[in-house]
Amino acid sequence: MTDLLTTVLEAHGGLARWQEARRISARQFFDGALWPLKGHPGALDGITVTVDLHREFTTQEPFFEPGRRTAFTPDRIAVETTEGEVVEELRNPRASFAGHELTTPWNRLQLAYFSGYAMWTYLTEPISLTFPGVRTEEITPWTEDGEKFRRLKVTYPSDLTTHSTEQVLYVDGNGLLRRRDYNVDIAGGAPSAHYISDHREVSGLVVPATRMIYGRDENNAKVPDPLIVSIRLDDITVS
Repeated sequence: MTDLLTTVLEAHGGLARWQEARRISARQFFDGALWPLKGHPGALDGITVTVDLHREFTTQEPFFEPGRRTAFTPDRIAVETTEGEVVEELRNPRASFAGHELTTPWNRLQLAYFSGYAMWTYLTEPISLTFPGVRTEEITPWTEDGEKFRRLKVTYPSDLTTHSTEQVLYVDGNGLLRRRDYNVDIAGGAPSAHYISDHREVSGLVVPATRMIYGRDENNAKVPDPLIVSIRLDDITVS
């Protein structure tokens, strides 16, 4: 474990508390250009997301209609009833995005897959950075708007599903995560600059409640227009 990762863990509540907690739930409020571009404006706005902190699993409900929820794992996405009966499912969902670009529409299961892995990635940090096979390395710092950030390069193993194998996290002077860079592999490798704010203490964990995601140019700077995705969390609980 790098010194910088240790700093991040301590700033977000400490490794022991993250290991003790089992899941995080919240109401999610989504906006931005991505959702109408993919054919699903408002579909995931105002619903409840729950992630498991010790395995890659996400559920979101209600999904398009009352009594329906998603069940995401890396090799499967499903829509279920709230009693657990499978309504529809897709095995090996990553393969369904072959040839996709940023403007390619998604069906409902693809939407659920993307949102499932994305929200799991975001809400399980920093504990997921300690999972087997995840490698971290401190790289050169970055200065933005007069503030200096330390940077942590993260390389994910093949058995964890996320935007891209390599991502970069930006850490402020308090040890808090403030930005992440990645390419969205399932959307033609679109480069993203993802800003993190509104950190809240919830049952001993520090959880960011606001995320703003933009494009990223060749100089590693955000492209301010359009706002690709915004995420706001409310009613955050830890169990």
